[in-house]
Amino acid sequence: MKNNDVVSTLNDLIETCKDGEEGFKTCAEDIGDGQYKQPFLTLAAGCAASAQELSGLVIAYGGNPETRSSLSGTLHRRWVDIKSAIVGKDDEAILNECERGEDVAVKSYRNALEKPLPVDVKAVVERQYQGVLQNHDLIKSMRDRARAAAMH
Repeated sequence: MKNNDVVSTLNDLIETCKDGEEGFKTCAEDIGDGQYKQPFLTLAAGCAASAQELSGLVIAYGGNPETRSSLSGTLHRRWVDIKSAIVGKDDEAILNECERGEDVAVKSYRNALEKPLPVDVKAVVERQYQGVLQNHDLIKSMRDRARAAAMH
């Protein structure tokens, strides 16, 4: 795999991480139930750390790291804003949207792992992918708790 292909793949993942960071911060601001704020902020910090780690690899492979989130991330955040405004900050709806955002992240990492990445890069991407899967499961369990609480 050529260096510029490695850089391009990593920059896509950096965008994904930045989208996640922004999305989780938005969810932390909009969520009504205080018990969910800190987990979202922790997830946002994890996304930022992943983007930083990937940026180091981009530089090592001779590229310029992505500094912005993607257009889809912007749309994702707008959707979170609209959804929370319409639904009156319904926690389950916000958590559903966060889960959808993590579905996108899972897909981005899977796509990257299907490419013939150099061993050092693949090791980092694989480790981060496991973290994305854990985030997805955490959000799903938070959503299930919110759903159960709404039924009582």
